[in-house]
Amino acid sequence: MLDVPRPVVEFLARLLAGRRRRIGTPKRSRALGPFRQAVLVLRWFRDRSCVHCLARDAGISQATGYRYLHKGIDVLAEQAPDLHRVLAECREQGMNHLLLDGTLIECDRVSGTHLSAAGKEVGVASVW
Repeated sequence: MLDVPRPVVEFLARLLAGRRRRIGTPKRSRALGPFRQAVLVLRWFRDRSCVHCLARDAGISQATGYRYLHKGIDVLAEQAPDLHRVLAECREQGMNHLLLDGTLIECDRVSGTHLSAAGKEVGVASVW
């Protein structure tokens, strides 16, 4: 069971199918269809499953599992906005701080709150 909403799997499957059409992959020529490939990729992100286990569960070789995983990551990465566009949008919105690396850090400490530029109260995390 994959703990991801079905529309998310279907979205990634559509992206993968579109990529296959763009590069001219014949239908039914792959070991997994786009939907099952999407499940493999999302399980890797969500469950941190080993690629060997994902490939075994899907009935494919480990090498094919890695190839399918990397193709899925590539398709998702293509959806990411261009850095210059993001910076321009942030400037237009009047943002004065921006975290660029995208790293999420788990934290169970909140040192207080303050008002954001939009006037909303937000938590201020302290990482110790």
